[in-house]
Amino acid sequence: MGWRMRLPAFYPILDTPLVESLGLGTEAAAEAILEGGALILQLRHKGHFSRSVFEQAEKVARLCRNGGALFVIDDRPDLATLLDCGCHVGQDDLPPEDARTLLGPDRVLGYSTHNARQLVDARRQPVDYLAIGPIFETASKERPDPVIGVAGLPALRKLTARPLVAIGGISRSNCQAVLDAGADSVAVIRDVFPEPCTYQTLRSRVEEWLQLTNR
Repeated sequence: MGWRMRLPAFYPILDTPLVESLGLGTEAAAEAILEGGALILQLRHKGHFSRSVFEQAEKVARLCRNGGALFVIDDRPDLATLLDCGCHVGQDDLPPEDARTLLGPDRVLGYSTHNARQLVDARRQPVDYLAIGPIFETASKERPDPVIGVAGLPALRKLTARPLVAIGGISRSNCQAVLDAGADSVAVIRDVFPEPCTYQTLRSRVEEWLQLTNR
């Protein structure tokens, strides 16, 4: 496992309901994000994984392979195995050791944590990177965990040697402070997508993010 893997500093998350609400399809959004230069992309779909959604995921996986980017699917190690891609699981999903059994030793596995205890517990887990958050208030979850804040990051950073991805309310205006506080990467959902969201405006937004996070 790549516990010393180097994560891109900018980690965009393609949330399917959000993209659809903005009038840009999942495949087109993924293509724009990758054309903008993203080196990792997570597909986040919290609803029913219908056949059509899986077909969309297949297309995004293919785009990522062709673009040399790491594709990660949220919550579903079974589908990640079928798509031959990475997976990210949370505290209420399939336990990381079981996810690893499905994924095998070589596919990337990420794991969400929300506090110091969970970070320490994650030391025993067969995962490649850890996410910590929410750093700021976020509207991406119905029942978010308590906000950590930038001030809490340095102490949490010391609790793990794994790559650490900060998530939750991160925007272009606060990402530098988050990276300076010890995060290796910032996972971003809402501020990836401009309004109006077109192929070109999305690609330009990703290029802006990459300039801000170029370390």
